[in-house]
Amino acid sequence: MRRSSRLLRRSNPFWWSLFLSVLAARLCFAQTFPTPGYFRGLINQPVTPTQVPSPKALRDYVVAGELRMTLADAVRLMLLNNTDVRMNQLELETSQWAIQRAYQPFDPVGRAGFDATRANTPTSLETEGALTRSDLNQQAQFGYSQTFQTGTRFDTSFNAFKSSTNNIFAFYNPSISSDLNFSLTQPLLRNRGLFPNQAPIVIARRNLSQTRANFEAQINESMSRVVNQYWAVVGARENLKVQKTALEMAEMTYKRNQRELELGALPPLNIFRSESQVASRRVDVIRAEYALKQAEDALRQTLGADLDADVRNLKLNLTEKVETSGELMNVNLDEALQQALAKRPERTALQQQLAVSDINVRLAHNGLQPDLNFSTFYAGSGQSGNRYDTGQSPPTLIDQGGLGDALGQIGRLQYPTYGFSFHLNLPIKNRSAQADLGAALVNKRRGLYSMRQLEQNIDLEVRNAANQLEQTKLSMTAAKVARDLAQKTLEAEQRKYELGASQIFFVLDAQTQLSQAEVSLLQAQISYQRSVTDLDRSTGRLLERHRIQIDEATN
Repeated sequence: MRRSSRLLRRSNPFWWSLFLSVLAARLCFAQTFPTPGYFRGLINQPVTPTQVPSPKALRDYVVAGELRMTLADAVRLMLLNNTDVRMNQLELETSQWAIQRAYQPFDPVGRAGFDATRANTPTSLETEGALTRSDLNQQAQFGYSQTFQTGTRFDTSFNAFKSSTNNIFAFYNPSISSDLNFSLTQPLLRNRGLFPNQAPIVIARRNLSQTRANFEAQINESMSRVVNQYWAVVGARENLKVQKTALEMAEMTYKRNQRELELGALPPLNIFRSESQVASRRVDVIRAEYALKQAEDALRQTLGADLDADVRNLKLNLTEKVETSGELMNVNLDEALQQALAKRPERTALQQQLAVSDINVRLAHNGLQPDLNFSTFYAGSGQSGNRYDTGQSPPTLIDQGGLGDALGQIGRLQYPTYGFSFHLNLPIKNRSAQADLGAALVNKRRGLYSMRQLEQNIDLEVRNAANQLEQTKLSMTAAKVARDLAQKTLEAEQRKYELGASQIFFVLDAQTQLSQAEVSLLQAQISYQRSVTDLDRSTGRLLERHRIQIDEATN
């Protein structure tokens, strides 16, 4: 009992200092130490996806056996179900994980090990005390190391060693020793401070911002595509109505001519003109029907409707009207250009790329600096065990000790070892680092030229979109006038024909002119809707107009 109390008193200072050190480290590096869930994740097998999710929300728009949608509904379904959008989103998630990977150099590392060796060797000297020497060596090691974002590296290790032998001349048998080591290493020139060590993290975050901007640009393109496809279906549907109306007019004229032929009021050869008109109109209707089917299939694929067997064959009922209401959009070219330069995600992505180029230039310059490191260390050791007086025969036991005695010697700083060192690595010529710096500067200049080229392209796109919008506005106004005049011309020719003052040729020609005028007006109206979308895309307002916001990426 007295021996146990003595050992406890001896080890108390060490155990208290060890406990306080661990507690302080735990408080200082609470974010560094992993949680229990981290270790469970190392053991449990991750769930590997085997298939992609089914399309969402499609059946919410099924009304009376039709897929009924506004333009906003089509945009929502595209964002939910479009395969290209989902694949582009995976790039964003990959960049998020790249940030976590950038922290890897600062992850703490714990080490532990235990070795046991039994060795039996023949002896050749009388002083070895036996014909066969038998040694049992057991060693346990524990260590912890971590590099901090200042470039400082901290290492600590604890070793405990136990050795027993049948050699009667051993002073300690069994012999128990232990040592505790601490060391710090700090770069003083190359890799010194926060910047070179945090640069991979900053680059990863910049890359995430760049990927997010690229994702926004891809969303812009996807939205522009779905809007254009929506209006393409509406235009094909209205074009089919125009062609069917033209066919009905041609059939009515043909039936009237047949009656006139039967009454003898029409020469037999004139019936072929109206009959040819009917055949031509039927061809136009067939073409319009299949053009509508192709446009609908393209829109279904963009919306993901082709992935649902219960929805893919439903008729599309698009509720947006092709006719414009209210005032037509007016464009202030200077404001549109300024807005495009401020909001285009492509320019934001390139700005992030230029920022990464600046970081790479600084990193390359850091690689040119000499490598000077300062290191300091401290080590404490202890020795204990069953101590024998080998001067007597046989050797007599003087004192008994254990691991607690060895640890107590470390805690009392009984056998300290400490020191410091400077190490300089000075390359006389560092061509690799010089080449890295030169390449980084070239990449920065390339990025500046890319920015200028992008701004030129944005300027041209905005100007073209504004001019196209103005052209479609004028074309739509002119097409409305042409349609009204064609309608009046047809009515006049029909009255003249009924009075016998005109021929059937002029009536059929007026019908053709009216059909073409209605198609031209329809195309001008669809072109106007597309021009508005193209202007919003070129100025970076497309997401804002449809009230879509991309969440900030977090990991």
